[in-house]
Amino acid sequence: MKGSRGFTLIELMLVVIIIGVLAAMVMPRLVGRSEQARSAAAKADINANIALGLDMFEMDIGHYPASLEELMSGSNITNWKGPYLKKRPKDPWGRDYKYEVSGEEGKDYKLCSSGPDESKSEDDICN
Repeated sequence: MKGSRGFTLIELMLVVIIIGVLAAMVMPRLVGRSEQARSAAAKADINANIALGLDMFEMDIGHYPASLEELMSGSNITNWKGPYLKKRPKDPWGRDYKYEVSGEEGKDYKLCSSGPDESKSEDDICN
């Protein structure tokens, strides 16, 4: 047919090959970034988001809470001005953060995420 317009099969195959080559070059750079992003989100939660709620609780009450639940509802706590968090925080892997009060009179705390695996290992993220 004279005068038909469109792409030939060769042209379409060439475009698909070019897109495949570009994807093959870009994909290895993106693989593994999701775990880095999750680790960065956990660090931000631990060092900023949850830490802010914990510090505000400590300023109002005089000590850190015994559990993270006290940040959301302090039913029997005097001077409680919360909620300091809207909901129970979960790490980027969907698990609860590990929280422990330490120091004399509850003046310090440790907040951790177990990272991608649930075991205690070097990939744990703590304050």
